[in-house]
Amino acid sequence: MNTSPPFNAGELIIALAKGKLLAPALRWLQAAGYVFSDDELRSRKLMLTAAAGGMRAILVKADDVPIYVEYGIADLGIVGKDTLQESAAEVFEPLDLGFGRCKIAVAGWPAPTEKKLHLRSVVRVGTKYPQIARAYFDRIGVQAEIIALQGSVELSVLTGLADVIVDIVETGATLRENGLIVYQEILTSSARLIVNKASHKLKLAAIDRLLHMVNPS
Repeated sequence: MNTSPPFNAGELIIALAKGKLLAPALRWLQAAGYVFSDDELRSRKLMLTAAAGGMRAILVKADDVPIYVEYGIADLGIVGKDTLQESAAEVFEPLDLGFGRCKIAVAGWPAPTEKKLHLRSVVRVGTKYPQIARAYFDRIGVQAEIIALQGSVELSVLTGLADVIVDIVETGATLRENGLIVYQEILTSSARLIVNKASHKLKLAAIDRLLHMVNPS
């Protein structure tokens, strides 16, 4: 059975994250001349073809974008820096697209403060970002027990499961409404264009044209 993906060798394949980054990513691609029809976008299709050809998009979960790019199924991807750093994928990151800005921070109860965490033998950390959390606490010399969660991480502090959380902070409203505060911002995230390492060589001309269309200078 032929399991090769149904892509034209001359096309650029881009992995796009379903969710809040999709609309600004599509606008960015439109500025580069790659437009996807409203009919396709409203459909349940997971692989879309640009109206003028030359590019196909695959729609995946944000966490999967770096995987599809690293393994070469997609030449390019658009993904948040937070997701990219958590994945540790081996890809090139040539461009900060500037949209989808947010921060990852350590947060918890107003007392104890972050400074007092250094006095604890072990700090329990609830997070959706175990790799980022581990790297941060290792860097500041605090022994941490990382508790990987998928739901509302604030609940881990409210219920006593964790001492602190490491999570995305946009407006801070959820933290405030639950009586929590930010101790320390540890990562500023925004959408990044990422490139498969092999594609960077094999499709360099097409990738350069894309970058030139949106950044002529």
